[in-house]
Amino acid sequence: MEISKFLEKLLDGVEVEWKALGEVLVRTKGTKITASQMKALHKEGAPLKIFAGGKTVTFVDFDDIIEKDVNRHPSIIVKSRGIIEFEYYDKPFTHKSEMWSYHSGDKFIHIKFLYYFLKVNESYFRGIGSRMQMPQIATPHTDKFPIPIPCPENPKKSLAIQQKIVNILDKFTELTTELTTELTTELTLRKKQYQYYRDQLLTFKDDEIDWKSLGEIAEYSKNRIGYEEIDETNYVGVDNLLQNRAGKTNSNHLPSSGNVIEYREGDILIGNIRPYLKKIWQADRRGGTNGDVLVVRTRDTSVIPRYLYQVLADDNFFIYSMQHAKGAKMPRGNKPKIMEYRLPIPPLKKQKEIVAILDKFDTLTNSISEGLPREIELRQKQYEYYRDLLLNFPKPNQKAAR
Repeated sequence: MEISKFLEKLLDGVEVEWKALGEVLVRTKGTKITASQMKALHKEGAPLKIFAGGKTVTFVDFDDIIEKDVNRHPSIIVKSRGIIEFEYYDKPFTHKSEMWSYHSGDKFIHIKFLYYFLKVNESYFRGIGSRMQMPQIATPHTDKFPIPIPCPENPKKSLAIQQKIVNILDKFTELTTELTTELTTELTLRKKQYQYYRDQLLTFKDDEIDWKSLGEIAEYSKNRIGYEEIDETNYVGVDNLLQNRAGKTNSNHLPSSGNVIEYREGDILIGNIRPYLKKIWQADRRGGTNGDVLVVRTRDTSVIPRYLYQVLADDNFFIYSMQHAKGAKMPRGNKPKIMEYRLPIPPLKKQKEIVAILDKFDTLTNSISEGLPREIELRQKQYEYYRDLLLNFPKPNQKAAR
């Protein structure tokens, strides 16, 4: 049975009343605490969790926080700045004062049911937040947000419907988490195996290779390309190069005038800001980029461009780049020093063998469209699809239109 049909059967013709979230739930404040205080108070294994923005949390003893600031209700925590999202927590907690949370004061309103509904609508709140210089939302945005209450005229039946939806979504969450954990564990093992083979394949005896500097076999692109020749698919900036050798995505920011640095198929593009992020991609098309991305072009026929990519994608290159980087807060690779980087150059036949093996591992571990990462992404999207259908309650005008 389709999930949407299941929801229709579960409701069995009952009314769905829409109310403002602030009318249904109790909003609570957090505690005044700074990031440095959170760090100083942190104790591993302590019972009280303090939430800050994003994924930042700390654990403290109850005596470290004023009792009135401790929340002991199962709650929805609103992360309102930076990364805007909702989190459910059912143990004692508090959070920084710029955040807020909700709990239910009505035994017939299931707080986790409303948490799942808010999760479905996170993109709406992020859209509001994106209008600000620092993405953020305010309490009226959540207080006034309409939420569905099934069968309000019969509170016990309403709670039973809410509970059944929660049970289904809890099970979906559990299964998705198990699958994702298994796939992530597999991916971690594959990456370790990959690194082992990389180390083995790129370790040579001195009599098997020649050592050359990058500048002896390659150069930076000096060509330019007009802005009218680029689009979101072939313009590459640091922001749309992916970390950890994962390639690139389409760009959201395009220059609207002038010329940019040209890259060609086979060129190697390296993010030169914060080299430790390991942003590198070998071009499969012609396009343009800016000065924050290095375009390395092979000019020595004794080196296969894909082999050069694999050597530059190695951790040793990024460690070297960081050692010579300039700037502390936003380190930038030193372009002349990068050209001094020493590379092992085996015979062409050996280069081809190395490339064939490492490319297979790349597909499995790093590609965003193939292999295990893609499988993990599909599992998450499948979960979100069914969750969204299950919480797709008819609005008043939808019912009238039937």
